[in-house]
Amino acid sequence: MYCDVTVLYVHPDEHINTFEILEQKHNNLREVIVYYPVNTKNVFSKIFKTIDYAKAYRRGYKHILQSGFSPDIVHSNILTRTGVMAYLHKIWKETPYVVMEHWSRYLPNRQEYNGFIRKKITERVVKNAAAVMPVSTSLKEAMQGHQLHNPNYVVMNNTVDDSFLEEKIIYTRTKKRILHISCFDERAKNISGILRAISALSKTRNDFELVIIGTGVDFDEIYAYAQTLGLSQEVVLFLGEKNPSEVSEWFKNSDCFVLFSNYENAPVVIMESLICGKPVVSSNVGGISEHVNDTNGILIPAKDEAALLESLNYMLDNFQQYDSEKIKQQAMSKYTYKSVGKELATTYSQILKR
Repeated sequence: MYCDVTVLYVHPDEHINTFEILEQKHNNLREVIVYYPVNTKNVFSKIFKTIDYAKAYRRGYKHILQSGFSPDIVHSNILTRTGVMAYLHKIWKETPYVVMEHWSRYLPNRQEYNGFIRKKITERVVKNAAAVMPVSTSLKEAMQGHQLHNPNYVVMNNTVDDSFLEEKIIYTRTKKRILHISCFDERAKNISGILRAISALSKTRNDFELVIIGTGVDFDEIYAYAQTLGLSQEVVLFLGEKNPSEVSEWFKNSDCFVLFSNYENAPVVIMESLICGKPVVSSNVGGISEHVNDTNGILIPAKDEAALLESLNYMLDNFQQYDSEKIKQQAMSKYTYKSVGKELATTYSQILKR
């Protein structure tokens, strides 16, 4: 819409012996995928994988350049390896690059950003970027706290799939519906805390249900835990994984959304709920407070199950008091492909003018 974009993505494949390049188009978006061989049985597999990763990017770059497409700017998505490739491309072609970061590993309660060499490489990549685009102010501050300095930090919102803008059939229901969507990583999402609150709530009222969408490493554990709490399908319904269009339909056929994470950055599910006009009950962690306030939801302390129970009970009785259309319109101005694309294009233009 605003720029001609070619996406380059590389991926390891244990079933091939040589590099393979796949090119495809989605409307006006061109995608180049480079598959590279990897041998996990070799004692030096990590070293060879790193070398082949770099070779795959080099082959992909050459393939793109040979087709006549020469980027004015390179957009690296998530540090550190892709940022290194963008940095090397800058040295090779003098093309400016930007870095967009979503990862919560920089947050204070995480221990995943470590290693002297990784940190030094990341610092150099960030320092030489034309712009760094974290998806929340809290992530920006966390990155700066790790000495990832750059004079041009630009907070860029996450985007919501366009399928959430489509009209959906609204079904008649006899119960109020709370929706939860996550990747079933219990350490981060604290789904068991939601289930305990729902169990307590079900002992005082029976006019609601909790629908849970998603799958992940802890799905079986969480499903079994729900059974130990005596939560029947009439109270909690596990639906598994759904595509974006199906998820949007469930949002629009729910009354509110709940997230009780121990840590987060700027979860897309919050934006999805808001763009569907649905109020949110969420723990106040990461960048969530940058999107949820008194006009569109309730924020509570992480791990405070008493506050979660009270807030869900309140929301079930008062969700209609929230201005659904206003919530939707404000979200559309922030999270659609069109609105975020315009902000990206503006940032690119400012960089190229410099």
